[in-house]
Amino acid sequence: MEEIWLVTTDHLEKEILFRDDEDFKVGMNFVAVQAVCNPEVIVLAFILMSNHVHFVVVGTREAVGVYFCEFKRRYSVYFSARWGVKNLLRRNCVDIRKIPFGDEAPERAIAYVQMNCVAANICAHPSQYLWGTGNCFFHPASGNDGHQPFPASCIRLRDFSARARERMLHTNCNSLPLEWHLGPEGFILPQDFVDVRSVEALYRNPKRMNYFLVTSSKARKRLESEERLPAFRDQTILAALPDLCRSLFGKDTFLSLSAEEQTEYMRQIRFRFSADVNQIARVCGLSYAEAARLIDGF
Repeated sequence: MEEIWLVTTDHLEKEILFRDDEDFKVGMNFVAVQAVCNPEVIVLAFILMSNHVHFVVVGTREAVGVYFCEFKRRYSVYFSARWGVKNLLRRNCVDIRKIPFGDEAPERAIAYVQMNCVAANICAHPSQYLWGTGNCFFHPASGNDGHQPFPASCIRLRDFSARARERMLHTNCNSLPLEWHLGPEGFILPQDFVDVRSVEALYRNPKRMNYFLVTSSKARKRLESEERLPAFRDQTILAALPDLCRSLFGKDTFLSLSAEEQTEYMRQIRFRFSADVNQIARVCGLSYAEAARLIDGF
């Protein structure tokens, strides 16, 4: 029996799932590929965060489990080939939680997913975040279908050769619809494979959707936070760390530092990037306990 599910991967503690924008682009394209390879699972909303992902999907429990096992496998193969990290997601558990059809539970679940980037102080509104469905819903009506046309800068997949598509999308899947659009950022636009119409019908109008966004648990987390300005993304900090390490200590890697230098290094990350211990641990490849111990100096 088909149900609605909220799907979340465990938060990686000592590793970053998407180290840079290229990783994010590949992740976005793999979501599109899985929509073709597992058509019995319908994606309503999703977001890719630095060390975990959230989805709201429709399907049977079995089909949803297969979808995410294959997504994890596909991305792990890519990540291993690019970064040399084996079995990145083998032990990364997936929580699949059924959402009741009534009592506005689907609306709350989708809002929860959409607002993750806001709760992380990355942006002020989900529509400003590229890596998910934050900008998919309730665009100004245009044309007979009532939806905003795709940007002129988009290119249809049919305009690329099969070899070029395979190289760009990191897959040899031959059944991708050639009418789908590759956006200027280099990934297939979610509007092509997400059930936008069902989500808009669920919320009924933009005002009602915004109500669920601003009253979600993630929005409350943002309001309760002392930090109001957008934080630095993990990827931004990660890219800056080699230069910081060389400028401070004349060394190339975190592991080459002494314990005292590691402590100062992480304190500098906290000061320069307004990073909390969880974020410092992720970018340095440490557990929370290890990072907290070093930062506190004992």
